[in-house]
Amino acid sequence: MPQIIINTRPVERAAPLTQYLQVAGLTVIEMPMLTLRPRQTTDLDIALMRQWLAGEYKALVIVSPTAAASGLTVWQLLERENEEREYKAKDSTDKYAQRLSEGLSLPSPLVAVGEATAAEFSQVRIDTTNYQILQPETANNEGMLAMPEIDGLQAGDKLLIWRGLGGRRLLVDTLQARGVHIDSIAWYERTMPIDAMAEYQQWQQAFVTHSTASSQQPKPIVIISSAAAFEHWSSIVNNGQSKTLKIEQNSDAVADTTQRPLLTLKDFSYVVLGERLANMVEAQQLGYWRVEDLSPDTILSAINSKI
Repeated sequence: MPQIIINTRPVERAAPLTQYLQVAGLTVIEMPMLTLRPRQTTDLDIALMRQWLAGEYKALVIVSPTAAASGLTVWQLLERENEEREYKAKDSTDKYAQRLSEGLSLPSPLVAVGEATAAEFSQVRIDTTNYQILQPETANNEGMLAMPEIDGLQAGDKLLIWRGLGGRRLLVDTLQARGVHIDSIAWYERTMPIDAMAEYQQWQQAFVTHSTASSQQPKPIVIISSAAAFEHWSSIVNNGQSKTLKIEQNSDAVADTTQRPLLTLKDFSYVVLGERLANMVEAQQLGYWRVEDLSPDTILSAINSKI
């Protein structure tokens, strides 16, 4: 029987992984456990951006493509406002136009967690004469901490992070313990998709019906990339049991299926990102394989190691 993979990545980030796994011959079900919702930009966010543009931070760390896109929009707006004030006040229209054509000027090294995040900056012209757009060798918190630009930060240095609300704390906690001052801008928040429960119940009904007819069906593999996604997944699977049972018990049309066992968290295997998630699934005695980055090749290798 084909191996089923459940991709819980947000809609904006799911396609490359899904396509890669499908080419490898796996059956992939996209079932997002997170929706990325933009947050309103605050006066504090703008103030932090102005401080970064003024060169007050040793580096800028960007932890996702969504954070990169949101921050870049505000960066362009502020840069344009600054240039208009500076050059038009001097009545130097030609110089103003020339400055715009040179692109955005980096006031510090920019660390993008991975290729997709760095790619967001390929859409605009950025002057990298003084500072570069950098990536860690491993696309995660541990990889960023190993970079010279981050590893060399000392007590009193300032670091700015573009991120989403919540997420891993390893980078922040490690640097703060060293005395580094951390400021962050949460450009978006993670919420559970409205239709997540309905999608899961529909899939579960089809899967249980099929697996009842075939005892050779392997455990579905669920890809989990964040604590919030795992919490949402756990809630849906646990709540889905009771809700589905009530539907079956109250419906004559499906009375013959009431004895079919419904799925629990232990009926799945998991591919999880990093130590924190590994500890969460291990605490529930679930079978899992840990990965250190979310590249499609890394995830496929983990899946192949256990099939």
